[in-house]
Amino acid sequence: MRNLLDFINVHFHWFVFFLLEVSGLVLLFRHNNNQNAVWISSANIVAAKVYEVDSAVKHYFHLATLNEELTMRNAYLEHEVQKLSEKLSEQKGDSLYRALSASSVLQGYKLTPAKVIHNSVHERDNFITINKGSADGIHRNMGVISGKGIVGIVYLTSDHYSVVIPVLSSKSSISCAIQRRGYFGYLRWDGKASNLAYVDDIPRHAHFALYDRVVTSGYSSVFPPGIAVGKIIHVLNSVDGLSYSLQVQLYTDFANVRDVCVIDDTPMRERLQILRAAQDSLREGNS
Repeated sequence: MRNLLDFINVHFHWFVFFLLEVSGLVLLFRHNNNQNAVWISSANIVAAKVYEVDSAVKHYFHLATLNEELTMRNAYLEHEVQKLSEKLSEQKGDSLYRALSASSVLQGYKLTPAKVIHNSVHERDNFITINKGSADGIHRNMGVISGKGIVGIVYLTSDHYSVVIPVLSSKSSISCAIQRRGYFGYLRWDGKASNLAYVDDIPRHAHFALYDRVVTSGYSSVFPPGIAVGKIIHVLNSVDGLSYSLQVQLYTDFANVRDVCVIDDTPMRERLQILRAAQDSLREGNS
């Protein structure tokens, strides 16, 4: 014990210097936005490398389960293709029906596939790290989806990695609509169950039913309209009693999401630019 005290006494000035350096760095990065952004980006690159190795090991041991799921999915898709082929053959050359059947909400959009190398679901503000970045054409505010539905929005990128703010975050707010009903609101997460979220601001005169599908509304430059979100399982009154809040069971399994796609937002940005140009023209004409 005495030797320890002697050691501390001899090197006391180094301990003080270290504590002051750490305190100074914490204050610098916490209270300066530029330095904080640099710190987050640098830390993300280092952490992403570690997460990628960890994810690769975990992914290897999940290959058997994934192969079983893919086999079942392929069998299901084969069955669906057969049914669609039978329906198409019954239309007797109806080209409009064929065109509509072949259409997709993502047709015309470039999708960049990516692997999830880090994910959290138990925090108030969760983050997802994917293995694609600015070198792959990914940038801030791009939408991210899985094979089942929406995942989130790109928040920060480096050359080869990106951080995504998922639906499971207090900072997430995505415009959604009730499919075929036309009513829309904003998707939020209450910080509890990872398979549930809420769509707020649905007007009280809205007509809908339990288990109606909720999809993206397309009223932003992030997601095109019609991307699956979840289904309505419960209807609540808003705090002020002027609207409904819909409890939605999410289609994406955030605790097990591994493969995602990032949506190229060029078509959506072009659409919004045209809309804004038309609005500006109308304002100038009325002035």
